[in-house]
Amino acid sequence: MSSKRVASIQLKPVIFDPAQLLQLYGFSQVVVDGWHTPVLAEFGVPSFSILRSRASVAPASVSALSIFQQHWPDYCREAAGLAGFVLCAGGLATLLEYPGSPVNQAIGSPSLRHLALGAAMAVFVTTLVYSPWGKRTGAHINPAVTWSFYRLGRIGGWDALFYTIFQFAGALLAPLLLLWVIGAPFGHERIRYGTTQPGLPGEWVALAAEFAISFVMMLVLLFALGSQRWAKRSGLLIAALIGLYIAVETPLSGMSLNPARSFGAALLAGQWHGIWLYFAAPPLAMLLATELYRRARPASIISLPHYPVPVEKPS
Repeated sequence: MSSKRVASIQLKPVIFDPAQLLQLYGFSQVVVDGWHTPVLAEFGVPSFSILRSRASVAPASVSALSIFQQHWPDYCREAAGLAGFVLCAGGLATLLEYPGSPVNQAIGSPSLRHLALGAAMAVFVTTLVYSPWGKRTGAHINPAVTWSFYRLGRIGGWDALFYTIFQFAGALLAPLLLLWVIGAPFGHERIRYGTTQPGLPGEWVALAAEFAISFVMMLVLLFALGSQRWAKRSGLLIAALIGLYIAVETPLSGMSLNPARSFGAALLAGQWHGIWLYFAAPPLAMLLATELYRRARPASIISLPHYPVPVEKPS
């Protein structure tokens, strides 16, 4: 009578992303319920188990028109978000700094006025980030932020381009609206149409200050988003930083962080002094922070949101 041996084999579950398998067969993109998501060889793509969506193969080339038709509401949200930031900051700055304002007369200390403005803008940023619009687009409202997420592969190329165009549009329209509503006080020398200009220490100090605050903000944002513990609090962290920057850093550079915001105000005012540093410091600092994050936490990049966040359809 022959005996049979039975081998006991323990199988360990292997977790993989189906998009990575598709990439091996030459496909460069995956469609997640109609949303085109780049397949990145270095970092992978958003987890399909998290998105709970259906994956299908898409051609390698996706037209700009197709992307625009799908995502144009998100681009408008980015324009409206930055316009809202500029409107809020410009309106409150006029209320606090214009000599004829009763609020300015009641708060004699410039430091207290900066603190009040910083607190108010922190509330605005918090509201925007946690709003349905902010959760959908990421509330970048800043080309430098968008370019950094593009570098990480967390936003597509056409989306990044359209985000940038609409962010500049929002930054251009908001000062015009403020001038129409407020009038001459908005152009007073203390407000200067909301322009960001180097302070008394000069351009190089302003450049260093803009670089430092931009670098810290992006690094904090990325490490928070990549952490399970801090991801949901990332908006609060950034809002607190922006409020602190407005209260403390404004005398050095005007606290821009944002080339689009600085450009919109400068165009209306016709004041271009130091505009170059707002196009240099924030983008370079945020991209440097992005590179450091890529090297420090490469495995966590896949956990970062991909913008605009796909709409989860009911099953």
